[in-house]
Amino acid sequence: MKTTLKAIMTGITLTAFALPAHAEEAKKNIVETAVASDSFTTLTAALKAGGLVEALQADGPFTVFAPTDEAFEKLPEGTLESLLKPENKEKLVAILKYHVVSGEVMAEKAMTLTEAETLNGENVSIEKKDDGLYVGGAKVVKADLETENGVIHVVDSVILPPSE
Repeated sequence: MKTTLKAIMTGITLTAFALPAHAEEAKKNIVETAVASDSFTTLTAALKAGGLVEALQADGPFTVFAPTDEAFEKLPEGTLESLLKPENKEKLVAILKYHVVSGEVMAEKAMTLTEAETLNGENVSIEKKDDGLYVGGAKVVKADLETENGVIHVVDSVILPPSE
């Protein structure tokens, strides 16, 4: 599950976020886009374990702050394995829903916000800093990946709800 994205992602700033989405990406929904990428194998496994695949294939639109495999590796040892156990499904779902906002929030709009209500019902902080956009303390390393049913912003850390 290890990736080599760290070198690629390091130093990417908000000024590089105005990249146009590829036409083929726009034809896929959020889940299909994540599955097609080598960067989100852990996220897709977590979505399956949490029973959220179908929900994120719905019409939407949704905004997903998608942690990479590398972001999941930053969690304390054993955390991910514990979350993927059936008895911890409720906690996993709460964390995953904390990465999703109803509606399509492009980076330009996100930079004007200070928070957004997530699908788990809690607000996540949004902060524009000199080196980029941060959501719940996680840096957005790539923004505005348009999909058929919303937009994906790639983040460098798993965002944990305040109650977790």
